[in-house]
Amino acid sequence: MDVLIIQSKIIIDRPKGSAHPLYPQIVYELDYGYLDGTKSSDNEGIDVWLGTDAEQKLDAIVCTVDLVKRDSEIKLLIGCTPAEKSYIKSFYNKWPQMGGILIERK
Repeated sequence: MDVLIIQSKIIIDRPKGSAHPLYPQIVYELDYGYLDGTKSSDNEGIDVWLGTDAEQKLDAIVCTVDLVKRDSEIKLLIGCTPAEKSYIKSFYNKWPQMGGILIERK
């Protein structure tokens, strides 16, 4: 994953404070985007949450399940503080049709 991050540009398509394009009640409290030139299970770029930690290193991933889309994905957490990781985990677990497990890097 580190190599993919180094070799890819991070595209932020949902900046902090923006609403989800299909679900306006969902507002992103952190920058959210993807790694340009990569592909995930949804045939889109690998998703990325970009936190505020100055080091900007891959510190965790979230494995998600979406019952509406009937898919599973991983999301990379780059430079996320403990509070930001907590927010991201709750982001995926507060909706009945979604769930996520956060795995921190040691």
